[in-house]
Amino acid sequence: MSTKEKAEAEELKEHEDVQAALRQTTGEAVVKPITPEPADKLWFLTYALVAIGLLGFYYFLDAAVLPVPEQYASLLQRLAAGGVLVVLVLAGRRAVDIYLCRQLVSTASRYNLNRVVNLVFIITVAVITLTVLFQTWYSVAISLGLLSLVLGFALQTPTTSFIGWIFLLLRQPYRVGDRIKIGDAKGDVIDVGYLDTTLWEFGGPYLSTEHPSGRIIKFPNSLVLSQPVYNYSWPLFPYVWNEIKFNIAYESDLKFVAETMQRVVAEDLGEHMLERVRVYRELLAQTPVDELQINERPVVHFRSGENTWLEAIVRYLVHPKESGRIKTRLIGKLLAALNAEPERVLFPKSNLR
Repeated sequence: MSTKEKAEAEELKEHEDVQAALRQTTGEAVVKPITPEPADKLWFLTYALVAIGLLGFYYFLDAAVLPVPEQYASLLQRLAAGGVLVVLVLAGRRAVDIYLCRQLVSTASRYNLNRVVNLVFIITVAVITLTVLFQTWYSVAISLGLLSLVLGFALQTPTTSFIGWIFLLLRQPYRVGDRIKIGDAKGDVIDVGYLDTTLWEFGGPYLSTEHPSGRIIKFPNSLVLSQPVYNYSWPLFPYVWNEIKFNIAYESDLKFVAETMQRVVAEDLGEHMLERVRVYRELLAQTPVDELQINERPVVHFRSGENTWLEAIVRYLVHPKESGRIKTRLIGKLLAALNAEPERVLFPKSNLR
């Protein structure tokens, strides 16, 4: 393969990666083919046998074959018919799980779809139950209308939180697995319920790093309708810029410091940062925002500190959940490389010599 063909192939792959990320953000999840397991086939067979049994029971009641008093026959027939409908709903729920939910590659998309399907299943079973009890759809509609009216006034906050859950499904400001900040809460999303969201907190008042604190945070979904959400794990570009800062003397060899810090960080991060910056640039090109100057390599710049020292700052790209670990590793490597040339790199301790 020629150099030109290799370049075109790499460009096509990068474009496909970005398009895949765009599909993930807009909710168009990639699917993978999965065949039903033997246990699933056994469940479908069980549903079929139960449905056939209930239909037979309904037929025997209708034909007056079974010695059942007339005042109970009508109720038993409705129960049998309702049972058949519930069995069909259960079979449909499992079919959706096998042929749709399990096919999704994205864990977050699979989680959200399961939530929606479960809600539809609960509502459907509730409607079937009310239909069996009240005999007519008119009575069911009246019962549901009155129930909704009472609950709407009595449970305004939960209702708003449920609307917030629908907003989360449609707009997806965050999903399960994302690292977010909303209000004073910061953490990794471990559950998005119908009424509230659960975070596994990182940082917090007892830690100075971004390590998980061991606490969980729950807040109502209605918060997303009134508070800004900071998502550190945006699926389209799940990286953040991070910096490491050292104080050095003005007499230091600034060129050597910049080259050393850039080299150490670039060697540690490898080609991953280059790939991330390419994606970042392509994303910017697809938006109305003016393209910024984004460097593919780690950047070192200097700034006058508040004291008598100069700040040497290296900026690099990192996954938010790995920022603490990578920063610790880089600080050790940077100090080792800079301390190897004490005559060219003067740290604050140099004044004490």
